[in-house]
Amino acid sequence: MINEMKSGFFSSKIVEWYADHHRDLPWRKTRDPYKIWLSEIILQQTRVLQGLPYYREFVRRYPTVRALAAAREQDILRSWQGLGYYSRARNLRKCAQAITSRPGAKFPETASELRTLPGIGTYTSAAIASLAFDEKIAVVDGNVFRVLGRLFGIDDDISTNRGRKIFETLANQLMPTTNPGTHNQAVMEFGALHCLPVNPKCSSCIFETGCYAARHGMQDQLPVKSKSKKPSRRYFYYMVIRRGKKLMMRKRVERDIWTGLFDFPLFETKKPIATSRIAALVGLRSSPNARIQVKISKEFKHILSHQIIRARFLEMPAKQKDELRVEIIADARYYSPAEVRRLPKPVLISRYLETTGFL
Repeated sequence: MINEMKSGFFSSKIVEWYADHHRDLPWRKTRDPYKIWLSEIILQQTRVLQGLPYYREFVRRYPTVRALAAAREQDILRSWQGLGYYSRARNLRKCAQAITSRPGAKFPETASELRTLPGIGTYTSAAIASLAFDEKIAVVDGNVFRVLGRLFGIDDDISTNRGRKIFETLANQLMPTTNPGTHNQAVMEFGALHCLPVNPKCSSCIFETGCYAARHGMQDQLPVKSKSKKPSRRYFYYMVIRRGKKLMMRKRVERDIWTGLFDFPLFETKKPIATSRIAALVGLRSSPNARIQVKISKEFKHILSHQIIRARFLEMPAKQKDELRVEIIADARYYSPAEVRRLPKPVLISRYLETTGFL
């Protein structure tokens, strides 16, 4: 079966399946490398249904690579808000600027050249090169790992360099000489719609009789991926300082999560602290139970890929900011409600503002 597939059987079967079952998505109707690149960056770590509105909004606001390169980082981050992994958005702008510095603002046409651009790695470069420029190079993502791992019974760990190399080599051996972009789309779509992570549709699979995992009942064991590290826990205590209708906020500039986004002055601890001790730790002389001067919110939990954040918000009038430890309010300033709405913010901050009715 493997030899048959390597001689073209695999590609012809999966492309035939793709013709009948693929989703109608806008980036599949173009050879424009800008739009293909944009879709690939948005869909990293993001499901299609969630990413589709963002893709359409970016194409509307930034119809060309030159338009994206000329945009302010703050505006791009605001458009990106809710997708997470904000380094992708910052790299979008850096990459667009690198492309516009090239003659004619043209995208490189090979995967090796594309990898020299900011934020474009092995997967994205292969996708752009094959879909926009017909380079014969395999695109290997989680869907492809799953399809090939199950079909061929590959038990090498996909989280290791050796494992990834084995899959990439096989994926490239299976590539047809014509229409490499369609082949790549077909394999990824088959993994997304048919060879599912849980409850794959084996009974109606085009490869049912030749699939190693189906024959050996190993669908839930392949592909092999070692467990990721336990997520770290962080405890945020935000100072929500109001002066009239304005809120004090600051831009995150440290190399950490949410760089470039805006949140409130912050005090962080490695362990949770009792509500009765919070005010004293941040420098406030007032007790949490004092007359409406400091109101401590309920806990807001926010889960990231490798971190779990538990946040509380301390609401207080402007006059109390002078009691706070100096470093907490450094580089913060007041913003009007309209400005706050326009600022790029972490989902955690937007959720708090919506819950409390500030916006």
